[in-house]
Amino acid sequence: MDIITLSIGIIVVIVGLRIFLTRSRALKLLYVCCLNFCIAALIVLYIKSPMGAIAAIVYFICSTVSSNAIAHTIGEMKKLEKISK
Repeated sequence: MDIITLSIGIIVVIVGLRIFLTRSRALKLLYVCCLNFCIAALIVLYIKSPMGAIAAIVYFICSTVSSNAIAHTIGEMKKLEKISK
């Protein structure tokens, strides 16, 4: 296992713990987004073939779409907080 894979793995573990320890929904969504990008990086580093690169690209595109959904959800949550106050 090389240093890059190990460091990304450590980041995944830390972010995974932060997801369970954080009470704020907005922060949880941001940590899930970070987790998605780390998983895409690990796919590329673990599967060293063209098919692994294709799988990582597909996963990265899907995680980017989910990141946009997360950003939209955070924006909507802020709107709802303003209305409820």
